[in-house]
Amino acid sequence: MDTSKKAESAHLLNDLESIRQLLGDDPAHSPLSNDAARPEGQIPLLFDVVGARPDAAYQQDFDEDDIPTLTPDVHTAPAPQVQQTAQPQALPNPDALLHLDNELRAAAQLIMQDVIDDFAPHIENEIKRRLEARLERLLAQQQK
Repeated sequence: MDTSKKAESAHLLNDLESIRQLLGDDPAHSPLSNDAARPEGQIPLLFDVVGARPDAAYQQDFDEDDIPTLTPDVHTAPAPQVQQTAQPQALPNPDALLHLDNELRAAAQLIMQDVIDDFAPHIENEIKRRLEARLERLLAQQQK
């Protein structure tokens, strides 16, 4: 990899880091953190990432905390029994859903009317053309 690609990669990593900071993510869980980066050549295997372990003869030559994951590790304490019996979330207001449904239907009708208005002249011309062709065929049959 040449120096321009390395500089571009570093620039992209800095951009991603600044986005992470704007979003307020915890830097301890950031896979972009340069101080937690693995040395070159230390690529973990798939079973290292998903947690399955091979035979005991395997020696780990990297720190597990350095392995990036798709989602940050979240360690939560077991929820107290009181929280498990909490009421389910309230359902949305039926009147609000009905109002939203009516608004969506009205918008769909307006869109359909616009489409019909746009294509009505084309449809009328096609019907007129086919009727005239049919009339000519019928008149030709009558004259035979």
